[in-house]
Order: sequence, then structure tokens, then C-alpha cells
Amino acid sequence: MAGFFSRLFKGLTKSRDSINENLDEAFGCSEINDEFYENLEEALVASDMGIDTTETVIENLRQIVDDLEIKKPAECRKYMIDCFRQQMKTTENDYTFEEKKSVVLVVGVNGVGKTTTVGKLAAHYKKAGKKVMIAAADTFRAAAIPQLETWAGRAGVEIITGQEGADPSSVVYDACMAAKSRGTDILLIDTAGRLHNKKNLMNELGKVYRTISRTYPDAYLETLLVLDGTTGQNAIQQARSFSEAAHITGLVITKLDGTSKGGIAVAVQSELGIPVKYIGVGEQLDDLQKFDPAEYCNALFDQKAV
Repeated sequence: MAGFFSRLFKGLTKSRDSINENLDEAFGCSEINDEFYENLEEALVASDMGIDTTETVIENLRQIVDDLEIKKPAECRKYMIDCFRQQMKTTENDYTFEEKKSVVLVVGVNGVGKTTTVGKLAAHYKKAGKKVMIAAADTFRAAAIPQLETWAGRAGVEIITGQEGADPSSVVYDACMAAKSRGTDILLIDTAGRLHNKKNLMNELGKVYRTISRTYPDAYLETLLVLDGTTGQNAIQQARSFSEAAHITGLVITKLDGTSKGGIAVAVQSELGIPVKYIGVGEQLDDLQKFDPAEYCNALFDQKAV
């Protein structure tokens, strides 16, 4: 994990530089007053932390300043970071599905990295000793099936595919039947990246959910929403739309390497109340790892020793 933190720290360089540049001005104030809090709020919103998240952090920070009778703005910095950590807690229960017979449905809009995420998760679970299967239920994008077959080969796991243009639910049905009969631990389902409107999305995902519940009722169902870390506040709107159409149980944030919008990982979890479970910082199989809020905050705010 130390190696992953190094890649995360390097990947968040642009985000960290942008955030610290914004924060330095706020914490450079001579005293803690309304102007200080206003400057801090502006700096955090400008860093893609999200308005709701920022207001919560500022409110919590005000309470800490009052309780500890802090006088200098610079002394507030570490407490502000602690407030952000509190917004991003994860628990062992968030990964219950990894220890059960599970179906993991991976959803998101086009271009966020769903297929790549499925491949990396397959490798992650296989390395953990799980029997893993992939279902290529994105039957609309021409390159989706061969791309997923390549990832399945790299991860060393079985894949169930259908014909291009076929009903995704038919692929899901075949995959669930195969997973049951072969004693699969985790069935990963790649879905089409479409978001025409919420009604279409709800209808399509609803059909897939019904297929899973009827075909594999004993499986634990996990739905992971993949978000592109480079899109900033747009990721929050995507998450809201999918949350209204499906029961999202976890978030995967990809492409965090090289983006200046790394604050979005804080905002989306805090504002939607859905835990970030995995983050991606590169193209290699092990560049997707479980999300560690403390490590993420350390990398985002340059707190190596905190």
C-alpha cells in the first residue's frame, strides 16, 4: 500500500498545488474573523470541495476554534483537514460484499472508465483468492466486449459475453446462471454507459436488477458508480442522477492521476452520503485500490507526517 500512496501522492500533485495555493492566502490572514472564514470558504469551493461540504467543514471548524480558543489562522489548518477526514469515513461494513457470494453491478456514463474498472477489480479480487467472473453486459458499444475480454485475460478470470446489440439482461441472466453453477465468489457486470434521461436509465437498470434478483436471489448485490475524477462538479450531478435511478452502494473515482480536481472525492462522498470505495490513479492493474480517507487527505493536503 505504501507504493500506492506514493502514486496517489504524485497523481494528486496538480490538485494539491491548486488547493494549497488557494488555502495559503486564506490562512495568511492576520486574525480569525468573518473575513478569514469567507476567504477559506471561497478557497475550498474553488478547489472542487463542494458548497455543502465546505459549509459543513467551516461550521465544524468554527466550533473547534471556539472550543480551543485558537487565535491564529495558521493554527486552524490541521483542524480543517481533520474536519475533511470526518466527512469521508469508511467502515469495514462497506466491503461486506467482498466476503459473500456477490454480484457487483458497475454503472456510469460513457468514458468514465467502467470497463477498465471492471478489469482492475477482477484482478484485485482474484489476487485476494476469490473465484471471479465478468459479464460483458455493455452490448451497445462496439469495442466494449473485446476490450473487456482483454482485461479478463490480463486478470486471469472467466468472462461471459453476448452478441453485439443483444439485450443486456440476457447476458446478465446467462452470467448469473453460470456464476451459480460454477461456484463463483464475485460476478462483476459491466453495463452500458448511457444516461439519456433518468426514465431510460431507471427502466434499463430496473430490468437488470429484476434479472439478478430472479436468477440469483441469494447473491449479495453491490452497485458501484464509476465517476471520472477529472470532471469536477459534473461528477456530483452524475452521481445524483444515478442515485435517483438505482441503489448506489459505493463510488469508484477514476483518473485521479494528473487532475487538478481531486477535491471532488471529498465532495461527492460528503454530499451524497455514499462511500467512495475505490480510487484509480493510473492504467496498471494495481492502480485501483481501496479508498483510505486518511491517506487521501494526507496526499491532497500534503500532510505526509500527519
